[in-house]
Amino acid sequence: MADARTPNRCGQIEAFFRREERYEGLQLVFKEHPELKDEILKAIEETKKETGCNPAVFENSEKAGATPYAFYVEFNDDYDKDGGNFFEILLKKLGIDHCEG
Repeated sequence: MADARTPNRCGQIEAFFRREERYEGLQLVFKEHPELKDEILKAIEETKKETGCNPAVFENSEKAGATPYAFYVEFNDDYDKDGGNFFEILLKKLGIDHCEG
């Protein structure tokens, strides 16, 4: 997914994808790092604008001492399967070329 100009970021941000009948979810896990948090939030917002999709976004990094930090991006009633395209664009923006199971 990442192009030649974008380094593989899997060592900094781990992505976990989950799909069920009409649910698709992506968990982005990272160590405490304010720049990564800002970069992930910016990429999510840009992808929302590009795709017109508005998935639910949750984070655990607001809790004091949350380890590891994570964002959860979810499509709960994804009848048209818009989540897959959204996740591909988001992962490319973040330089992540694969997800964990």
